[in-house]
Amino acid sequence: MLTYPEINPVALAIGPLKIHWYGLMYLAGFAAAWWLAMRRAAKPWSPVIKSEVEDLILFCAIGVVVGGRLGYMFFYNFHELIAHPLSLFKVWEGGMSFHGGLIGVMVAATLYARKIGTTFPSLIDFVAPLVPIGLGLGRIGNFIGQELWGRETDVPWGMVFPRDPAQLVRHPSQLYQAFLEGLVLFLVLWIFSSKPRPRLAVGGMFILFYGIFRFLVEFVRQPDVGIPVMFGWLTRGQLLSLPMIAAGIIILVWSYRTQPLPEGRGQGEEADSGTVEPQKGAGK
Repeated sequence: MLTYPEINPVALAIGPLKIHWYGLMYLAGFAAAWWLAMRRAAKPWSPVIKSEVEDLILFCAIGVVVGGRLGYMFFYNFHELIAHPLSLFKVWEGGMSFHGGLIGVMVAATLYARKIGTTFPSLIDFVAPLVPIGLGLGRIGNFIGQELWGRETDVPWGMVFPRDPAQLVRHPSQLYQAFLEGLVLFLVLWIFSSKPRPRLAVGGMFILFYGIFRFLVEFVRQPDVGIPVMFGWLTRGQLLSLPMIAAGIIILVWSYRTQPLPEGRGQGEEADSGTVEPQKGAGK
């Protein structure tokens, strides 16, 4: 087995103030999203111009944090929420849900699309490729914080997490998720969205592939304590991912059959030279 590279989950301590690596990973994810968004906003078919990127990232960041926390409490810790409603605000104790964060981003995108006068599908397609880097960094934060580890295993790369009371050799499932949900998903979406696609096609690809990757990794990830496993194998994470897989397929089929290519809002001199505007309705 491999030796777990013990890293202090607290990156910096200044008196009583402690800055955790997990929080820094969130900040790095938002910074990466901003940088990628500024590059993509220069495209002539982009629904967002560069001057709108900062507000977009702010809206989405709020959606991620609020939605992620609410999702965790409702999907994974509802009994605690009922018994102690104020526990919802104890974010320093940890507990964030991707599925809740996704809903939060969708709400934020709806509000921001109205603010800048574009459509929700166009904005979701713009935002989707910006997300995976943050997801991957968040999973690395989970690995450093020794949380959400994998099930017992005998594979050569298994490791013992020092904070694990059972001291079992486990899958480093956080790293699997960082690779699939972070790097692989980013490459798929960034390449796929590098040219105009029918509306919501990029968003459909995101939820389809995230659902597939999350469903697969759940087979080697330790189920959450207190959350029942259905049929002896179906975890809560898999149960929440199944609708994503189905929705992703439906959206992609609907998108390619009915939706046009995006026209964008025009970037003037910021647009890439030599780029030809797509014809309206070419994606039908």
